[in-house]
Amino acid sequence: MPQSNFELRRKLLQLEALYDVGRALNTLRPEPDLLEELMQRAVAVLDATIGFVFSIDDKMNVQHLFTFGIDMPTPSNVVLTEMPIKQVLSSREPRSISVPKFLGGPPSDLLIAPMISGENIVGILGVGGKEERGAKGVGSFVEDDLRFLSSLAAIGAAAIDNTRNYHRLDVIRESLQDENRNLRQRMLREYSDRLMVGDSPKMQRVIDLVARVADSQANVLIRGESGTGKEMVARLIHGNSPRKDGPFVAINCAALPETLLESELFGIERGVATGVEARPGKFELARGGTVFLDEVGDIPLALQAKLLRVLQEREIEKLGGRRRIPIDVRILSATHRSLEEMIESGSFRQDLYYRLKVVEIVLPPLRERKEDIPKLVRFFLDKYGKREGLRDVRITQDALQKLMRYSFAGNVRELENLIEGALALTTDPVIDSGDLLLPETTATTGGEELSNDLPKLDELQRRYVARVLAFTGGNMSKAAKILGIDRKTLYRMRAALSQNATSGENWDVH
Repeated sequence: MPQSNFELRRKLLQLEALYDVGRALNTLRPEPDLLEELMQRAVAVLDATIGFVFSIDDKMNVQHLFTFGIDMPTPSNVVLTEMPIKQVLSSREPRSISVPKFLGGPPSDLLIAPMISGENIVGILGVGGKEERGAKGVGSFVEDDLRFLSSLAAIGAAAIDNTRNYHRLDVIRESLQDENRNLRQRMLREYSDRLMVGDSPKMQRVIDLVARVADSQANVLIRGESGTGKEMVARLIHGNSPRKDGPFVAINCAALPETLLESELFGIERGVATGVEARPGKFELARGGTVFLDEVGDIPLALQAKLLRVLQEREIEKLGGRRRIPIDVRILSATHRSLEEMIESGSFRQDLYYRLKVVEIVLPPLRERKEDIPKLVRFFLDKYGKREGLRDVRITQDALQKLMRYSFAGNVRELENLIEGALALTTDPVIDSGDLLLPETTATTGGEELSNDLPKLDELQRRYVARVLAFTGGNMSKAAKILGIDRKTLYRMRAALSQNATSGENWDVH
């Protein structure tokens, strides 16, 4: 029997509605918005007088609930106790049900469809009380209406599942980002060969700041005295930045005269002078990476203007060239000088200062973080003891206290060189205060003053020979071989030094 025009129009309306809903829900939207849109579409297309929709989680708790034409139940989980809802949840099939009341409302014919994604029910969509078009009164739902509601519920289930998956991925992404930041900070703390060993509050602030600034593209000015590890910090920033796969190009601005520094930074064109070939500068060589300008405070004033133009325009001109070359670098700089005083005296440009100092990291001198000295000593003992073939290298409390009293004008670098030198000269795995050729100071932060109790040269020689003998277990042949002398010379040396010894140290056992 041919369908009436009304039925054809109704089916066409439902198909158009499904198409529109599919397109509307194809974008990621908050779950409440999705649910409300589904209910409104179902009510409008099916001429329903009531509507309801809710989503549930894996533990069958209602997450979001919307109603139309009926009261909102409180709490939301009350809707799960309604018999029609129980039947649909149990059967997992859409149903057409007549009920005497629903959610406290009057008798009604209901269409209810589960929203199923995979094996899980993610929600329920329902309508009731069909209104007859063109006539006053209540109509009846037909089979096509239930089919439409079921299709709408299927589209909604997919959209809800996508939204939830996206939310889960977003949570995972944020968790991974947090974990990545934590790992980066942990790696920075454990970055052993970078002179960054230390647990003092001042050093921890430096390490935390390095971890935070590494991800950005901002210029960083690193300040600190000689030997505090400014280049090591610059390498840490580069090594943990998005540019880590690019080159790290360092240049000491204090080590070159002005004309040579300009060509080193920006490059030089062929023919500028007799026999000069074209070559790229540091900014070109560092494409995609980082340029580190060490001792930036020593750049001549005329060259500062050119550097400022490079920072502003992100372009360079080679020495003797006219072509502008775009650059893609991050600029890190360092200085031990007071740039503020130089600005006051007119020897450093203020505008360049602010361009370089987008972020500032100040490294504390070793005398201001003396609590880190024992850990630094342990680190250098392990590092250089292994190189010298010494096992279980230790330092006496006397020697450590001597280091703690010293002001270390050369900072960490001076401490490292001191430990390295002591281990290079000793065959004994125990470093005592006599092995540290370090002058006592009258103050922890003042100038260095030599004390009167420094060991004499023959005393140092006696100690060294004694330690070699102890190392060989008193074997004169092995000891002479280590010392690079013959046995007769060693016998004479031991006898002469024994007569001049100032202590009762045993020559055979240390």
